[in-house]
Amino acid sequence: MSVVARIKEVTAEAINRLYSVDIQPNDVLVNATKPEFEGEYTVVLFAFVKQLKKSPDALGQELGEAILASNPGLFSSFNIIKGFLNLTISDSYWIPFLQDAYSKNNFGYGALTGQKVMVEYSSPNTNKPLHLGHLRNNFLGWSIAEILKATGNEVVKTCIVNDRGIHICKSMIAWQLFSEGATPKSTGTKGDHFVGDYYVKFNDAYKREVDELVAGGMDKETAEKEAPIMKATQQMLLDWEAGKPEVMELWRTMNGWVYKGFEETYQKIGSDFDKTYYESNTYLLGKDLVENGLAKGVFYQKEDGSVWIDLTADGLDEKLVRRKDGTSVYITQDIGLAEQKQKEFNASQSIYVVGDEQNYHFKVLKLICQKLQLPSADGIYHLSYGMVELPTGKMKSREGTVVDADDLVQEMINIAKQKTEELGKVKDFTESELAELYETIGLGALKFFLLRVDPKKKMVFNPEESIDFHGFTGPFIQYTHARIKSILRKTGEPGNNVSFHMPLLPLEKELLVLLETFPAVIADAASEHDPSKLAIYVFNLAKAFNSFYTEHSIAHAETPEKKELRLLLAGLTARVIKSGMQVLGIRVPERM
Repeated sequence: MSVVARIKEVTAEAINRLYSVDIQPNDVLVNATKPEFEGEYTVVLFAFVKQLKKSPDALGQELGEAILASNPGLFSSFNIIKGFLNLTISDSYWIPFLQDAYSKNNFGYGALTGQKVMVEYSSPNTNKPLHLGHLRNNFLGWSIAEILKATGNEVVKTCIVNDRGIHICKSMIAWQLFSEGATPKSTGTKGDHFVGDYYVKFNDAYKREVDELVAGGMDKETAEKEAPIMKATQQMLLDWEAGKPEVMELWRTMNGWVYKGFEETYQKIGSDFDKTYYESNTYLLGKDLVENGLAKGVFYQKEDGSVWIDLTADGLDEKLVRRKDGTSVYITQDIGLAEQKQKEFNASQSIYVVGDEQNYHFKVLKLICQKLQLPSADGIYHLSYGMVELPTGKMKSREGTVVDADDLVQEMINIAKQKTEELGKVKDFTESELAELYETIGLGALKFFLLRVDPKKKMVFNPEESIDFHGFTGPFIQYTHARIKSILRKTGEPGNNVSFHMPLLPLEKELLVLLETFPAVIADAASEHDPSKLAIYVFNLAKAFNSFYTEHSIAHAETPEKKELRLLLAGLTARVIKSGMQVLGIRVPERM
């Protein structure tokens, strides 16, 4: 049990015993004590003042005395500041904690819960390569999956590939018109980039044709419908849906190019999936559910034959679930896929990592699934995140202004190389070791910068700012880990047999308090679906270690016992940094 959980428990017990009032541990609010006050943890008393008819100071005094008397090994003193009960943890608690935590390889990880969770992320289109927005999506999805694993859940990582529709046909038509038979192999181009180039070519040609029609006297709206290249694309979509052999063959070939390109990018960024779904296989799902919904009265049919659901009583609006021609809409496919995934994996929660422009869609999806009484309904959770932009502003795929994921990753590796060489500490590295180090630092900087922000917030990504060895960055944490490992190589690993009775110094205790909260931080990040909580924690831990090491020597500690204590502190700090970063998908080097 963590110290915070223990404080909540003993405070609730003391209130029940002193005042015969039934207070549960979760009713007790415990914060870290502010730096200007003595103590490590603070119990907020205001919630109980009115109920217990006590002044904050009187309540704090009585509670403090009772807590100390019943837990002498845990607390050494207390003080009251304006309604806040500040508790000082006894030094005798910290040494056994440190030894126990160091002895566990999986310190911070939770016990198995027996729960299965699905996390769906990435969701690329096969008409273009992955871009900066996909990187935030992948890093969020992958890290939240690993955080949920760390808290004892069985996790299934899934991806839905949008491999059909008008956008895909645009790339196909453009290739037919402009490629002269070129392929990724013949041009030496990565497959997803190759196909993405033709998506841009389509839009360039479409714009030219519309402009020509408008110049000839046609109004713009009509011109957009009558442009020959658009009409050809719409016909191709009809041919695809009809299964026309030559169209299907081209579709399979071009998608194959894209999948090969995607796989290279996923391997580079460390993203993986247990199961990949394809919209071409799922777009007909949900049709039977529409019939079931009509029979149950969940849906209703209009005179034109279209099928709708009325969600106005739920604060939403009316939503189309089947067109008058009998074809499905996206929400219908998603309902069908939710049902299929539930039958396949029987997960208690299904998390969709999708940008915040789809907030309304997922509200509707969950509500319809609940009204249809699907087993998967209550477990649907939309991990909504804000868009990521560059300092230059928004990106547009059709105009070719998107920041390509591969280009950005390579740029990060190049910046990492430049910054590392400026520090001049890697002269004894081999070429292959340097290449691995630059990739580790570059990708670490990129991932950390995108994960350190609350997912709900929009953000601006600045490549240069993300690789600052002294800032709120991944490289700062990586450098701290490498620094600790260097210390341990020079001084020797701790023996974990410390017998220590001298008082802990403030910076030693600060580090211990932070280390002790690691399991609670992972649990909080999991329950809030927010990797930034873990990213911020690991950064603060690295910062605290650097402050500690600036003031206190390890190799030349005052006594052998102090040296052993500090070796344990350094060893556990390195392990926690490595574990925390690993769960975020970031490698930490042993030296740099």
